Amino acid sequence: MLDPHATYTDRLAARRATAAELDGAIDRLGQWRLGVFGGTVFAALVLWISGLFPPAWAFLGFVLFLGLVLRSKVLQYRRATAMRAVRYYQRGLDRHAGKWAGRNATGERFANPDHLYAADLDLFGDGSLFQRLSNARTAAGEQLLANWLLAPALADEVCDRQQAVADLRERLDLREYLAVIGGAVNAAADLGQLVAWGNTPPVPVPEWRRWAVLGLGWFNVAAIVGWLVAETTSIPVLVGFVLSMVAVWPLLRWARGVAKPVEEAQNDLPLLEAILVRLEEETFTAPRLVALKAALDLSPADRVRELRSLADWVTARHNPLFIPIAIAMLWDVRMALKLDAWRRRSGPAIGRWLAAIAELEALGSLAGYAFENPRDPFPEVLPEGEPRFDAEALGHPLLLDERCVRNDVLLGGVVRLLMVSGSNMSGKSTLLRSVGTNAVLALAGAPVKAAKLTLTPVALGATMRVQDSLQEGRSRFFAEVTRVRAVLDRATKPPPMMFLFDELFAGTNSADRLIGSEGVLRKLLDMGAIGFVTTHDLALTELTVRLGERAANVHFADQLADGEMSFDYRMRPGVVPHGNGVALMRAVGLEV
Repeated sequence: MLDPHATYTDRLAARRATAAELDGAIDRLGQWRLGVFGGTVFAALVLWISGLFPPAWAFLGFVLFLGLVLRSKVLQYRRATAMRAVRYYQRGLDRHAGKWAGRNATGERFANPDHLYAADLDLFGDGSLFQRLSNARTAAGEQLLANWLLAPALADEVCDRQQAVADLRERLDLREYLAVIGGAVNAAADLGQLVAWGNTPPVPVPEWRRWAVLGLGWFNVAAIVGWLVAETTSIPVLVGFVLSMVAVWPLLRWARGVAKPVEEAQNDLPLLEAILVRLEEETFTAPRLVALKAALDLSPADRVRELRSLADWVTARHNPLFIPIAIAMLWDVRMALKLDAWRRRSGPAIGRWLAAIAELEALGSLAGYAFENPRDPFPEVLPEGEPRFDAEALGHPLLLDERCVRNDVLLGGVVRLLMVSGSNMSGKSTLLRSVGTNAVLALAGAPVKAAKLTLTPVALGATMRVQDSLQEGRSRFFAEVTRVRAVLDRATKPPPMMFLFDELFAGTNSADRLIGSEGVLRKLLDMGAIGFVTTHDLALTELTVRLGERAANVHFADQLADGEMSFDYRMRPGVVPHGNGVALMRAVGLEV
């Protein structure tokens, strides 16, 4: 496999060199433009004063000047694309260095405080898993990726996604193209209104009214030209105006409704077209990608190009120089009729095109993550059955390798509950997040941060980030109880539940905590769930005896030497032998 850091570094240097070369070409072209313009003006004056040649010959110079302007526009577009590629690869290197926070879409619009694990596992927000993964350019692509993180897939679906991600992983040119083409990176184009527009049932317009609009537009132009140029009577102009009002007035509101969604999507249509062009050209090997391409209608890029051209003509009416012509030609209704004809032919396909692009973007985001983490394997996802989570050298996906301490974790079969005790800051919560985040990645179709992972499809439920709410008048304990109730409700449906309870019921007294914890855990295990519970309360570790062989104790420990506390973040069997609460109090100067 390619080394991601070396590959990104080489490509970053190449794109910077391209941008610098284009900068030089643009500067030279600017000098030529200035020279041609000045020379043309000077030549026109000389020819006019001398009378040797008519000044119209100077028009050739202005044509050359215009050609240089157009060439400059092309070079500026290429330079902007090269600079977007520079930023794309720089962000890739930043991610490799663990510096992706604040440099990409956070996905916060997908955050739901009532979701069973999204907030607990930092799926969305600054520094989140979504921000680490997403390279989507459309809102639909971001939404699909978020959906995959929020709803674990079953084994067959995961296998299909893994094959597609593996196919896309080494396609650097394709992923760069998707990231830089069509405008600002991560603009998250929202084409939802355009999809709805395409699916809107057409409103029947009488055929005579269609022909009247087309004919009257040209009649009005001819009448006005005759009146102004040939000095004919103004009666045809007045007649055309009256007839136009009769033909057009009932259609004006309809015409504006037809044109508005297209106008709003105009800036995003080039992106849609460019991605479809590349999707049509690409040859895939993964069955899911082959089927994705085959499902597209014939030449969707050509259809979008046609719609983009119509959108340009629609907005031409905003040009002050074109307004008189637009009024005479009944432009709003004329273009609405053309848009409506396009919609009748191709409108319902917009949703399918956007769905294909969204899936390509979501898979491409996972493929980028896979490329940037070449040592991370795809997990083995078993068919549904007895829940299992078997990991070797499991680490947290959002931690750099040099900071990540890995642990073996086996849950399923006989032992289905691990009671994790340990001192403060020893790594208990990080273990739960490592398990949960890797499960999310695995069941989304991505590689995982482990030497090996075998698991069955599971539903996830966690209580690591439940919060009180002043506005809703509920305490943290009430919020936790509500979440646990939701986890129990979800555990009644397939696939089996994997719960991640951090300091279960810590907000109540010890006696109630023991009674409540035992009742909840026994119920979950009876329903076939597996999971983890962390605790500082050593009395809670005694539950493993009453729960039998289904539960086991593990712990994280600390070492205190010369007043300094250190942690190795290694999970060990059994109950933690001591705590560090008093030592921490004394370390900050409390006299206890």
